[in-house]
Amino acid sequence: MVWGSTYLVTTEFLPTDRPLLAATVRALPAGIVLMLVTRTWPQGSWWFKAAALGALNIGLFFFLLFFTAYQLPGGVAALVGSIQPLFVLLLGVPLLGERIRMTHIVACAVGAAGVGLLVLRSTATLTVIGVFAGMAGALSMAAGIVLTKRWGRPDGVGLLGFTGLQLAMGGVMLLPVTLVVEGLPGSVSVPNLAGFAYLSVIGALVAYAVWFRGIQRLPTMVVSFLGFLSPLVATVLGFAFLGEALSGWQIVGAVLVLGAVFLVQRPSIGALQNSSRKRKR
Repeated sequence: MVWGSTYLVTTEFLPTDRPLLAATVRALPAGIVLMLVTRTWPQGSWWFKAAALGALNIGLFFFLLFFTAYQLPGGVAALVGSIQPLFVLLLGVPLLGERIRMTHIVACAVGAAGVGLLVLRSTATLTVIGVFAGMAGALSMAAGIVLTKRWGRPDGVGLLGFTGLQLAMGGVMLLPVTLVVEGLPGSVSVPNLAGFAYLSVIGALVAYAVWFRGIQRLPTMVVSFLGFLSPLVATVLGFAFLGEALSGWQIVGAVLVLGAVFLVQRPSIGALQNSSRKRKR
């Protein structure tokens, strides 16, 4: 839900046409702070794993997210990104040994339809590079979810340290590319600083700590479908703060999105309830 505010903050507060700068500032400061506070450093094979997860979950994904937001209207970007649960479904078969269930396929279709009703407008425009960037971003995040579930956390590393490790790795990867391709802006306004601070502290440090906790505790498909809440929140924020209209079809789309999330959640809710009963006994 926090990530649903990314489109609003990007378009209203950040400097224009600087997706690499936005991605780097969002990830690197928060990652460095968490690593210093928790004194977390990768060991052995976790240098490679941390680099891979940092790229998939943070570096590559952040860049593609902001690039897509600049290339496409927010609604179209959200619709393209809604393909992420399908990628998680497909990657989960070879990497996690999961089975594709009809419930998951139906939920993917219902969720994508709901996102479409929520965010698409008749005047929406498409660019080929924007669509491909959005799909690549969805694939990057899906692979990050699956590999995070497969590898878990390093021995002795807490949740905040694990979060900081990935944010720092992703930010370090983005920094030289940012300096070469975009450089630093000539000036930064107070709204720009506020936007960067929000995305780094709330959108990265806090939100990713909660996100990785969710991946640890919940099935991968359940986690991936929670991403459908982002365009729902983005639509509500646009209505509340930007004066955007909210039509009857968008309300139908919101109901479909919530229905898709609930449809995938049901088996996990039952499993957690059964587990809780067993512990009480």
